[in-house]
Amino acid sequence: MFIYFLDALLFVMGLYCLIAKKHLVKKIIGMVIMEYAINLFIILLGYKHAGIPPILLPNMNTAEFVRRSVDPLPQALVLTSIVIGLSTLALMTAIALRLYEKYKTFDMSEIRRLRG
Repeated sequence: MFIYFLDALLFVMGLYCLIAKKHLVKKIIGMVIMEYAINLFIILLGYKHAGIPPILLPNMNTAEFVRRSVDPLPQALVLTSIVIGLSTLALMTAIALRLYEKYKTFDMSEIRRLRG
């Protein structure tokens, strides 16, 4: 149960960076921290204590395999989420660099003021 609290704390830290910080790079880092916290939560949902990998071996009983194996669906979802998170990180970084080229700052309040 304590690990879920730590995961929620990690998510709140990312949310704080996203909401409270004015620097664009810090906002991007906060978004990435939130993505990692969500991935960790999904993996924790599929965790079983003393679980075995979801690979059926020839000498294993099917009932024992179902009882002891971890759920492979959260693992597949997290792998997909990692790829999507990497692409969104690349897009956010490219947009931040274009904003820096245009306004010469990463500060969101300066960008709002220089708009136009």
